[in-house]
Amino acid sequence: MSQPTNQPCAGSVFRNPPGDFSGRLIEVSGLKGLTVGGASVSDKHANFIVNNGDATAKDIETLIFEVQQRVEQEHGVKLIPEVHIIGEPS
Repeated sequence: MSQPTNQPCAGSVFRNPPGDFSGRLIEVSGLKGLTVGGASVSDKHANFIVNNGDATAKDIETLIFEVQQRVEQEHGVKLIPEVHIIGEPS
């Protein structure tokens, strides 16, 4: 299984862009393992953000934004989240 089933996460974070895969774009951008606070891009599947035990909503939102920015800078693709942020953005 290629998903991080041994760590808490909210599932797949980004929609796949037409003709490509979000996980592939994140991985080739060198972002596997990128960490903000207690949240990390999974080493197992790059389209999953995992909670290392003490992640806050702000950590996760910041990491989502960082991944979006870096993939767009490197590949010209704006990743669209498929997770929904409830409440006010951090």
